[in-house]
Amino acid sequence: MTDPSQTAPPPPPAASPASPAPPSGRPAVATLSRDLSDFLIELSITLNKHAIYPRSHPLLDVAVDGVSNRLGVLFMEERESLSIGVARRQLIIEGVATDPQNPVLKELAQRLHQHRVGAVKFVRGIGRDELAAALAALAIDPIRSEKPIGLDTERAGELWPHVRFFPLTYDRLQLIEDDGTGEPAGPDQMKSGRATQLWIGLARAALVSDTSNSAAPRNEQEDNAALEPATVARAIDEHQREEAYDQVIVGYLLQIGDELKTAEGTEAAGLQRRVSRLVGSLKESTLEKLMEMGGDKAQRRKFLLDASQGVTVEAVVDLVKAASAAEGQTVSHSMLRMLSKLAHHPSANGPRPKADPNVRDVMRRLVDDWSLDDPHPESYRLALQNISSTRGLAESASTAGIATECEPERMVQIAIEVGAMGPQVQTAMVDICKSGRVEVLLDLVEKAPSPEEAAPVWDFLVGERILESLLEQTRIDIPLVRRFVQRLGPSAASILLDAALVFDDAKTRAQFYELLQSFGDEVGAIAARRIPDSPPVIQREFLALLGRLTTLPPNFSSADYLGNADALVRREAVRLLLRDPAARDAAIMSALADTDDRVVFAGLGAAQEKCPRPGIELIKGRVERGELDSQLRTMGIRIVAQQRTSETLAWLLGFVVTAARWPRRPKLRPSTPEMLAALSTISTTWPSDPAAATVLKLAKQSKDAAVRAKIARSRETTSETGLKNE
Repeated sequence: MTDPSQTAPPPPPAASPASPAPPSGRPAVATLSRDLSDFLIELSITLNKHAIYPRSHPLLDVAVDGVSNRLGVLFMEERESLSIGVARRQLIIEGVATDPQNPVLKELAQRLHQHRVGAVKFVRGIGRDELAAALAALAIDPIRSEKPIGLDTERAGELWPHVRFFPLTYDRLQLIEDDGTGEPAGPDQMKSGRATQLWIGLARAALVSDTSNSAAPRNEQEDNAALEPATVARAIDEHQREEAYDQVIVGYLLQIGDELKTAEGTEAAGLQRRVSRLVGSLKESTLEKLMEMGGDKAQRRKFLLDASQGVTVEAVVDLVKAASAAEGQTVSHSMLRMLSKLAHHPSANGPRPKADPNVRDVMRRLVDDWSLDDPHPESYRLALQNISSTRGLAESASTAGIATECEPERMVQIAIEVGAMGPQVQTAMVDICKSGRVEVLLDLVEKAPSPEEAAPVWDFLVGERILESLLEQTRIDIPLVRRFVQRLGPSAASILLDAALVFDDAKTRAQFYELLQSFGDEVGAIAARRIPDSPPVIQREFLALLGRLTTLPPNFSSADYLGNADALVRREAVRLLLRDPAARDAAIMSALADTDDRVVFAGLGAAQEKCPRPGIELIKGRVERGELDSQLRTMGIRIVAQQRTSETLAWLLGFVVTAARWPRRPKLRPSTPEMLAALSTISTTWPSDPAAATVLKLAKQSKDAAVRAKIARSRETTSETGLKNE
């Protein structure tokens, strides 16, 4: 096979395509690893070749092999998946943004953006054929396709389960432009320049998963609300933390930080205000997650220095706090507390433009070298942080209904430490739950000196059915649910399975199944009992969950579902049945006779290893009658060819050669995938058989490049096999 590295020009030796090497004396710019750079370039060039050459062209096989090999190298490490965020002119991979001026990667980003794809994720286990099909679909101009891939992700997920596309929706937002009235612009109004485009891109990416009400009519006020920093921050906070989603958000933040460094004018001021309010509205945990930026310290430092030139002092302090957490909390907390006070208190009496450069200069010097650990004990640090925080005032105002002046969480904490529970403590816990801060009680339980002291609070959470109430929310806090489930253990399995039966979001259900799988084989029997009365989509997912367990429940057989009306249920049933050696042949025969191509594909995949004799005849009949699509017929031909008999050779020759009317002599059939598969098998398995001599001679003399390529490749394979045998 041709070395795939020859299909793409090597990147410059000094830096990857992510960004050029910085001049000496300036902060280092984050760059991609060589393997990631090579993969992105290979992917872009392969998509470009798909747009140039017809699908049967042999160069496409070489190009796809190159991308597949690059992915194989990346998955040789501990990486389970590879996520790529998509901006308009650049890509974001592992927290690093590519250079928007690189023509190869810029073209790849634009192609994905035109398909309305916000992010793409490659999952370990992807096969070469699946990758080739996905790349062929991406290469199609979205204008000429029925629907861009980003708007058809459900069908794409069924076709290519190891390539996940995340949509980029446009219907929630519109461009902010001057209205032409000549009236002065408002304080947050932005003209339609680069700064506006960056903010709208960030808002689109943040709201990409908010499609629950996309079909409902929206007025202009709702569309404008979608651009508000508080709305964007809430969408980012409430997202179910998908790596590919975070890649896109980080990518836009990097571009905005670069724009804030040099932008001037009214539009830039609007962007500065919006970004400052966005940073202030994000949860600390969310901001820390985004500031990890793929673990790249140079990228993080550059973003901080760029953003600090154009956001408020409060926002700068929040960014540095989040970055210090990502670095292991090595910035002095005393210094940050002092800066927080300096930034917060004077701002109540108006802006302090002269003080901003001084504070930013301190921030820059902090970022230059934050390598010392905090010498203070953890309890002392937390006490100082609570004293300097301004949030206690707002929280105390919300607890006016409690018959005590002590904050409810402080009362519960004291009760745990002294081992005394009473009506006031019970009231405090109820009010904490009503205010939507259940995680506060769970934190107290987890940090208690001993399980016995935390038992009353935990019993309260269980008795109030807090886990069930969390699962009834429209947007489920999966990290919080995971913490409850881990403490409950296998007893939470029934609760999660019941929630899966009523929850409509497939992505959320998948996270339920991941939690269930962590319990091991204990959940198998519970899930199996719920399958018969579940709707088809849940039946399919429960069967898939059983397939991921080590052992199946006793007295359970998926054979009962081989006749199910839903094809995907039958496919999962076949996969489960194939695990039983005694039922393997019956499962293959059932799958091969199925009317749905996806079920047949599962049967053919198993038959490639060993196919029962009746299955060979069944495959031959279905291939001859044209009941399967081209890919399945090709697979069937290769499986039949495993029977190395003269009868099989004669059957294969029928796909390759036919008799001309005049003169009466054989000629090759047109080169279809079935014809090429049969020819390749004949050339490899029967190269010296007299019955195949005429066909092989015609193939060598053929004017069709694909036919000659198959013969040449088969000859190389035969030679390598002979050398190994020697």
